[in-house]
Amino acid sequence: MINTHDVKQKALSIGFHKVGISGVSNGTPPLQTSAQRLQNWLDQGNHADMAWMKDPRRQDILQVMPEVRSVISVAMNYNTLPHHALPQDSPGSSASGLQGQRAKISRYGWGRDYHKVLQKRLKALSTWLQEQGEGIEARYYVDTGPIQEKAWAQNAGLGWIGKHSNLITREYGSWVFLGEVLTNVALTPDAPHPEHCGTCTRCIDACPTQAIAQPFVVDANRCIAYHTIENRSAEIPTVIAPHLQNWVAGCDICQEVCPWNERFAQETDIADFQPYPQNLAPPLVELAHLSEQDWDQRFRASALRRIRPDMMRRNAQASLPNENPYTAHEASPLE
Repeated sequence: MINTHDVKQKALSIGFHKVGISGVSNGTPPLQTSAQRLQNWLDQGNHADMAWMKDPRRQDILQVMPEVRSVISVAMNYNTLPHHALPQDSPGSSASGLQGQRAKISRYGWGRDYHKVLQKRLKALSTWLQEQGEGIEARYYVDTGPIQEKAWAQNAGLGWIGKHSNLITREYGSWVFLGEVLTNVALTPDAPHPEHCGTCTRCIDACPTQAIAQPFVVDANRCIAYHTIENRSAEIPTVIAPHLQNWVAGCDICQEVCPWNERFAQETDIADFQPYPQNLAPPLVELAHLSEQDWDQRFRASALRRIRPDMMRRNAQASLPNENPYTAHEASPLE
């Protein structure tokens, strides 16, 4: 019989920073409260055009793997440089000094593609698990399957889902990547993590587009991260564009203001997450005229390849006064 302690120690030895376990009862759909919250979120249209969020398997992990009896949730700290250490806009940068304006890229995309980093380790953990006995099955995911990974991570005791909808850990704040291994082995589950946001509303107050419609509910239709990464339209909506604040790939505002990140986040020891120099505050004008070849070279082995060249140009142009169709006086009001 597999020892639960050994499973956790193996995960840590492979390089994960946190590991926890959830139990899955045979025939009983787990995390029904989370599933209902997801359905409510979908019913309100908060998913925008991310149709893949409606996959029914996301609300019942038994549809993903009917024989699953445990979910092993893991987390990896990816925090590197503090934002105050980044290159800043040149003083007085404006339409007359576009080269001085810096693009903002979410730190999840600063270094090597996290899918590759986590998948390598999850494969190693799954392979080791299957070697522990005949008939042991294991499947692993890194936001690549219809799984509520944040809900499972909280259920496994890794942290809690904050009001900005990101998982927050005591040790690393919310700068963590998540993954999970589904197995047919019944392991000893951990206790779910309690919430520790209290009365704090800093993330809600800081969002320039009011995307956090209410605590724990993010409306993708207003979210800068959604529009710069997932929105495939030719233009950024006029209600969003004037509020981008130079973000061209994701947005970290709600995480940057979080007290748990300000006080407790620490630098990762994973070399792959260290930033590629070209991803740290590049000039907006460079990205506004990015060629297909430049895009391919700049974002190799990067999670930012999800943002196509035309999208990156669109995002950068939306923050440049002389190059975008979204001037402040044309902006639609935030309602």
